[in-house]
Amino acid sequence: MQLILSPSLIIGVIVAYFLVLILISYLTGKSDSNSSFFIGDKSSPWYVVAFGMIGASLSGVTFISVPGWVATSEFSYMQMVLGYLLGYLVIATVLMPMYYRMNLTSIYGYLKERFGNSSYKTGASFFLLSRVIGASFRLYLVANVLQFAIFDNFGIPFEITVVATILLIWVYTFRSGIKTIIWTDTLQTLFMLIAVGMSVYLISVDMNLSFSALISTIEESDYSQIFFWEGKQHFVSQFLAGAFMAIVMTGLDQDMMQKNLSCKSLGDAQKNMFWFSIVLVFVNLLFLSLGALLYMYAANNGITFNKADDLFAAVALSGNLGVGVGVLFILGLIAAAYSSADSALTSLTTSFCIDILGFDDNSGAKEVQKRKLVHLGFSALLVVVIVIFKEINDDSVIASLFKVAGYTYGPLLGMYAFG
Repeated sequence: MQLILSPSLIIGVIVAYFLVLILISYLTGKSDSNSSFFIGDKSSPWYVVAFGMIGASLSGVTFISVPGWVATSEFSYMQMVLGYLLGYLVIATVLMPMYYRMNLTSIYGYLKERFGNSSYKTGASFFLLSRVIGASFRLYLVANVLQFAIFDNFGIPFEITVVATILLIWVYTFRSGIKTIIWTDTLQTLFMLIAVGMSVYLISVDMNLSFSALISTIEESDYSQIFFWEGKQHFVSQFLAGAFMAIVMTGLDQDMMQKNLSCKSLGDAQKNMFWFSIVLVFVNLLFLSLGALLYMYAANNGITFNKADDLFAAVALSGNLGVGVGVLFILGLIAAAYSSADSALTSLTTSFCIDILGFDDNSGAKEVQKRKLVHLGFSALLVVVIVIFKEINDDSVIASLFKVAGYTYGPLLGMYAFG
């Protein structure tokens, strides 16, 4: 793959992007209390939370991988996305009222009241384990792309890339945590959607397609079938899998629910969840549509790539569509990765402080200092795990670790279901 963006241009874009994030952190991070860090002082506008959650739910892995799926599974992923709607309905009508009624900061506090301290600590530990591995895996993939696109050209080691990546997240989250993240995630979601939307637009212009012609071209392509009624992609199995995945990976996940708990009231949190779930359907459809266009464009222009995950990068960085698409790809990738990674780091800190160290609503100086040390500790831990992934240097082993971490959600679902 020929790289048409100069490393200095990419670095300039990244620096400018993070300066904006740090400015947002400065403007929103006036308070460093634990209440601000953990639940945003219960003052987050629901519509801001809803928009930011789109980026948090679509990680850098999604940004890279989903467009490439259409060659083998067409638009069948939409069956699972439709299942998400049922899952989010359960979250909004069953789980959220429970969390708000109990006035929880960590959602695993429910397990303490229902099953006792041992189950409580076990549930929180499952989350901490899965989130450390999951966040590290996602950042590892993105750090590899940045290493190839930028830092190898300067002879900068991978370890330095990782430290810089985590350090930037720490800088804009260490003071106010979730109070800052709901705003930075909004910006990052916007950049991600602009990157995808503009890529669709520029490809359609290059292919001389009007909007109506664009829609019909995608519909008539070999990639656009949504509903399947046989095999592994059967609608019923995909729909139910999507519903359970939404309940477990959003409703029972401190990372995703922490933003919802920062809303002013249960009603606001429910509005956030309803609107977020509806918009997410169209966003996923946009990603899949981009995938169909990318495959058609690559075939028409002789652009080659080694695996499906390389599709978006191969087209964006080929030079055929100009430098702008390459810049948008890098920005979108960073935005997608960081909007999930920053909230992961904050939720890890929150869960450890509340569930393991036993913090209460006390925001005294000692608790604030402890929280900052925990935040720094988890930042360092993510660096170590990402570097370990690099040393393993075997995608199948790393993917297996990620898969095993996902199994920790099973016991959590069981405990909540029987509770």
